[in-house]
Amino acid sequence: MKEKTKLLEVIAGKNRGLLATETDRVKVLSAVEQLEDHNPTPNPLEAQNLLEGNWRLLYTTSRGILGLDRVPLLQLGQTYQCIRTSEAKLYNIAEIVGIPLFEGIVSVAARFEPVSTRRVNVKFERYILGLQRFIGYRSPNQLIEDLELGKKLFSVDFSLENRDSQGWLEITYLDEDLRIGRGNQGSVFVLAKEKFS
Repeated sequence: MKEKTKLLEVIAGKNRGLLATETDRVKVLSAVEQLEDHNPTPNPLEAQNLLEGNWRLLYTTSRGILGLDRVPLLQLGQTYQCIRTSEAKLYNIAEIVGIPLFEGIVSVAARFEPVSTRRVNVKFERYILGLQRFIGYRSPNQLIEDLELGKKLFSVDFSLENRDSQGWLEITYLDEDLRIGRGNQGSVFVLAKEKFS
């Protein structure tokens, strides 16, 4: 599909949005809107087989995510959103890289509740910040498994229980390997399906 190819070309080299200029952001948003007009899955929340899995962030306008790159000497590494449809859970996992032995993880676990065929309300429940080597981090799947088993991690680990820890996410495009979402703070997310062992 030419609209999908165009979007992937426009976001290439933008380092998930970190290197995007204002002109780039306008071009990306235009390409996103064109692809959204050709969404092959108009009711994405009913397509759990497509939605389920681990998604790697290709591009975003989210200040919260892009702000993780502002820490001196550290950079934002790969960033994932892992969706577990049967439990109505999602995990945002950002790898922080830069200084050897000080690679980190920032993760937020949340529950979601469908409110339409495209939108979910999201309630963030747990925040984790730690060094990859102390947590024993190897992959998003392994981290999620440790969290689900209740494993105590050597990290900053606390629950999020106030109203500010809520939001919504609307899925505006979904196919077998690409997903576009829009968040309650006006952010756009473009993600690619990943396979992990």
